[in-house]
Amino acid sequence: MTPRSRTVVSAVSGGIAMLFPIAFALAGSGARPRVFASVLAIVLVVRAVVAATRSAVAFAVLGVVLCVFAFAFDLSMPLKLYPVAVNATLLAIFSWSLWNPPPVIERLARIRVPSLPPEGVEHTRRVTRVWCVFFAFNGTIALWTATAASDRVWALWNGAVSYVLMGALLLGEWCVRQRVMSRHEH
Repeated sequence: MTPRSRTVVSAVSGGIAMLFPIAFALAGSGARPRVFASVLAIVLVVRAVVAATRSAVAFAVLGVVLCVFAFAFDLSMPLKLYPVAVNATLLAIFSWSLWNPPPVIERLARIRVPSLPPEGVEHTRRVTRVWCVFFAFNGTIALWTATAASDRVWALWNGAVSYVLMGALLLGEWCVRQRVMSRHEH
């Protein structure tokens, strides 16, 4: 598979996985957990194979396990818990990286700036903590929507609101990073 086709398949499968909550809600009471579990499992496996990264494989395994339960018992709850599992896993990874440096955000920053100054290292630690708070908050709301809210509320939060909040956090962090970098360049 060419790098371009890998990118396309990864983007399409990622988009399908992200839109899963909306599709599930649109199906309403006619949603067939076995059908959704089968489709989601295939999408997750394709994404893991194409990405060929440990994190993609880990999220695929996590998702496929939930899909197997959903399929075996014809239940929607395991599918609704997937966003909770993703947030819990990301919280664990980001938290673990704070205790076992370098933090996740520092690793990502060093891709662009290999010789990160001490101020940059401290900034990445703070940003990693912020993401930990976000994943804890988002996972808690995702759990509440899965267990106590309607399917529409679950879909709205897990298929739209959480992504908007994530985008706002990314944008906010980018703005702060520009200020931090410009302050230390002079």
